[in-house]
Amino acid sequence: MRVNVGCGRTPTEGWHNLDNSPSVRLAAIPIVPGLLYRLGLLAEAQWDFVQFARKHSIVFANASRRLPFGSESLDVVYSSHMFEHLAPLAAARFLQEAHRVLRKGGIIRLVVPDLRLLIERYLRDGDADRLVEGMHVCDTTVHTIAGRVVRGVIGVRHHQWMYDGASLCRLLERHRFLRPEVMTAGTTRIPAADPLDLCERADESVYVEAAKG
Repeated sequence: MRVNVGCGRTPTEGWHNLDNSPSVRLAAIPIVPGLLYRLGLLAEAQWDFVQFARKHSIVFANASRRLPFGSESLDVVYSSHMFEHLAPLAAARFLQEAHRVLRKGGIIRLVVPDLRLLIERYLRDGDADRLVEGMHVCDTTVHTIAGRVVRGVIGVRHHQWMYDGASLCRLLERHRFLRPEVMTAGTTRIPAADPLDLCERADESVYVEAAKG
């Protein structure tokens, strides 16, 4: 029993795959998405993801509210480039849910953009604009009517918080996870980790694992 939370277009074969995209919610409704697409009310990218979600059995879930699993029912909770999209309170709720659903000794593995890498690049090139753009913390879409409509439908999509390995380890400790550790790309404490991508977005990421006590 293993779950990839916020899988997007990189679900893990043989695992439970969750995402909160409206396209995933639509994918669970027969006929309606195809009708919306034919009427021009569903964009090409959304229609493509509806079909992708159906093909890969991706299930809709809001990870900051509730994970659709019983307490102490999972061995692994994995999430890549989702956690930074949660504001601190939502991030705390997600970690509480992850702790609830994991069995004793279960592993949580979080992959996020590494703030340290962005800062190191800034210290090399001195380009403040590139630093801020790379953090993706500014939402430039809401200044248009279309942007407000999109925000109302799909919610916030820019980054809500940024982490380095040390700060993510401290956060996991505060939520009762044990032995948080920054992992190098390609390494893990998860037994039989195949087919999980242990190097996902390696050029920009930090990987942290911890266990439930």
